[in-house]
Amino acid sequence: MDDMSSERFDTVVIGGGQAGLSAGYHLRKAGRHFVILDGNERVGDAWRKRWDSLRLFTPARYDSLTGLRFPGPRSAPAPTKDEMADYLEAYASRFELPVRTGVRVDGLERDGDRYVVTAGGQRYEADHVIVASGAHHEPRVPAFARQLDPEIVQLHSDRYRNPSQLREGGVLVVGAGNSGADISLEVVRTHRTWLSGRSTGHIPFHIDTVLARFVLIRIVRFVGQHVLSLRTPVGRKARRKFLSQGGPLVRVKPKEIIAAGVERVPKTIGAKDGSPVLEDGRVLDVTNVIWCTGYGQDRSWIHLPVFGEDGEPLHDRGVVASEPGLYFVGLTFQFAATSETIPGVGRDAAYVVKRLLARHRDRHAGAETSVVA
Repeated sequence: MDDMSSERFDTVVIGGGQAGLSAGYHLRKAGRHFVILDGNERVGDAWRKRWDSLRLFTPARYDSLTGLRFPGPRSAPAPTKDEMADYLEAYASRFELPVRTGVRVDGLERDGDRYVVTAGGQRYEADHVIVASGAHHEPRVPAFARQLDPEIVQLHSDRYRNPSQLREGGVLVVGAGNSGADISLEVVRTHRTWLSGRSTGHIPFHIDTVLARFVLIRIVRFVGQHVLSLRTPVGRKARRKFLSQGGPLVRVKPKEIIAAGVERVPKTIGAKDGSPVLEDGRVLDVTNVIWCTGYGQDRSWIHLPVFGEDGEPLHDRGVVASEPGLYFVGLTFQFAATSETIPGVGRDAAYVVKRLLARHRDRHAGAETSVVA
């Protein structure tokens, strides 16, 4: 560590997606000396690198971060993933946020009264650190995937772009959440397709209608922000379901999946003779498997005792009591069902930065009192 070059900041923000940029907006507004570190080569790349046809669930009018309206008419439909990526890049530029791209953080620890963030040969010292949406997302694939025939094309949704990547023959999409539903509807146009996994429920209206865009989504957004939060009993109950099963289908309805020709099948539990095996014992003869099985959070780089038995951070609305000066933004259901979404992340970021500034004032006032004494 002695060979590392070192810089000193009031605050280091780890992650330059919507969570990190939202935190950066409030830090910039408060005049703090901070830096945002992001492993991608370009602001917005976390969106750009997803599959080609991906669109957000919410219309453009609901996709703004604090301080900058999403471009285009308020009646515009849900943006594409590239439009959202470009908006985030424009957001960072508009507020002159100090984002350093291509910086992959590999360590966070405490050294006396300061935090130390390391990234390769660089060392950053700070009084405060905001971990914005967990630095390293690791695509999650079951161990038995290695037992499938090597001739089977296997892609995680993280690497899937479009059906041209697939071989001729059948496609098994594993994971029946939003990603699995969207991708299965796309690949069934050119391949026989099975969608494996339990139902997670669905929103009971079509989000792309005029009524939904101007009325119903507003209601759902209010419920997600204010009813399904940690302040309410129903919100605390919903949080357990969100963390264990994921959220409901938003754009796609189960009957639309079946009508398109996708065959719904039970959970995929293993492999036999190189082919995937379902929970009901069936063995599927497929040439492609797309794993829509989500992401794990590799937090092994955080060398601080801030995690519970389940491996999740112990925090109160993103504030880590056991490590003063450490914060999280962008966690699933951090405070409400919308916490990790574009419409909801700004509120959590504002709260965390408010607490950060209060801690800074308290420390400064304490230092002045000591000097006077």
